[in-house]
Amino acid sequence: MAGALLIAGTSSDAGKSVLVAGLCRWLAQRGVRVAPFKAQNMSNNSVVTPDGGEIGRAQAMQAAAAGLEPSVRFNPVLLKPSAGNDAQVVVLGKPTGTVSALSYAERKTALMDVVLDTLAGLRAEYDAVICEGAGSPAEINLRKNDIANMGLARAANLPVLVVGDIDRGGVFAHLYGTLALLDAADQALVSGFVINKFRGDRSLLAPGLDQLRALTGRPVLGVLPWREELWLDAEDSLSYAADGVIGRPAPPVGAQWLRVAVVRLPRISNATDVEALACEPGVSVRFVTDPSRVEDADLVVLPGSKSTVDDLRWLRENGLAEAIHAHVRAGRPLLGICGGYQMLAGTITDEVESGAGAVPGLGLLDVDITFAKTKTLANPVGTAFGHAATGYEIHHGQVTRRGELDPLITTDDGDEGARHGPIAATHWHGLLENDAVRKEVLRWAADLAGRQFTVAGTVAFAEVRAAQLDLLAALVAEDLDTDAVLRLLARGAPGGLGGVPPGAPREPLSRSSAGGASPARA
Repeated sequence: MAGALLIAGTSSDAGKSVLVAGLCRWLAQRGVRVAPFKAQNMSNNSVVTPDGGEIGRAQAMQAAAAGLEPSVRFNPVLLKPSAGNDAQVVVLGKPTGTVSALSYAERKTALMDVVLDTLAGLRAEYDAVICEGAGSPAEINLRKNDIANMGLARAANLPVLVVGDIDRGGVFAHLYGTLALLDAADQALVSGFVINKFRGDRSLLAPGLDQLRALTGRPVLGVLPWREELWLDAEDSLSYAADGVIGRPAPPVGAQWLRVAVVRLPRISNATDVEALACEPGVSVRFVTDPSRVEDADLVVLPGSKSTVDDLRWLRENGLAEAIHAHVRAGRPLLGICGGYQMLAGTITDEVESGAGAVPGLGLLDVDITFAKTKTLANPVGTAFGHAATGYEIHHGQVTRRGELDPLITTDDGDEGARHGPIAATHWHGLLENDAVRKEVLRWAADLAGRQFTVAGTVAFAEVRAAQLDLLAALVAEDLDTDAVLRLLARGAPGGLGGVPPGAPREPLSRSSAGGASPARA
């Protein structure tokens, strides 16, 4: 059976996803057949796999790093937060209902069976499996039913590396405290630490690394530097500050910048849709929550939402709905994507997500939307803005009536989306990753906004993403003790690792007896 390793973090956004991607890329470049795995992800940023399932976008990025197509096996459980404390549960790519935070705990024993079976299948097929934890393994209130962090590590006997983000400050306390809050059996699997996003002179860090090893008996296997080029494929919108610029925009080719405002909805989904725009020279893309930012923008993007009706209410309550109307009345362009498209409708009938029934939309497009119980999951192909295009669809909302509007996209199965005056809208995610389509969208937006903006002809988004994955692999090769990582994959956690007080006695989640396997199954 192949070796496997769990990358845990001191917190969300500590660097787990990028380290897993970097390790997958580095191993793949060495000819190792490697696969990523995240037992449970909580994110509204997802993609559709070739076989029509839904997984977290980070696992699709990690699959690309490993040279693989996305698969539901790489993320068997996906939680998609919606309104309140509820979340949709997606198991092996398919939605299986909505749960509350409390009721979800009751399902975890059965889900552990799914997780362990899936991981065992991957380990039988690949040379190595690099697993990603979720949040922090020291969330002691959740340890009893954990299936993503130390619960998974214990059940599958995985060595664990804990990564901490030094840019936030307090990284030594975070690393030590994470270990100290685990019980003795969990601590025995924690085999080392990784520090992420370091800036400055490493010699100043050395005494702390030595003291951390002396206190814990575990080495720091790497100090990964801060690299401002690494910003694509963020796990979720929390990685971006409100009213902050996305990416590192290059200067414009023409006389003026094109200013893009992306409305940061409270329950935004697939925020990465706009990252391709931010790769273009002279395009300044920022998430906004202030109406003045909307009115000043050249192009406004109303993105996807996991809770269309609730986020539409938020738009109205915060003056953003009127700002969007004013933007359109001025003849400036608006792009609606998925939930953003649905918000532009005359009427939205939703008995599925919000249970609100029929509510008025923004009334900017002559369409009506009705939410269906069955979720659309698809990887369509077609033509948009005169160019071949691919994308993916993830939505319950369906267009049940469309007035005399031009389609945005044509496919063999019929028209999709809508264009009307300065408005373009679609259910397709990933549309802007099509280079020719993206450049036409920018020309269309600049023309309507009256900007002297010139589209660069050299940006290929797939190459930009591949270059970032290669950079992650280079950082792993240069700044991580890769020999130690290979030993962990080959031999598991080293024996004799001491414990750190105080620890906490807890019982691990047991695998159900239905499969006849023990909780320690590898």
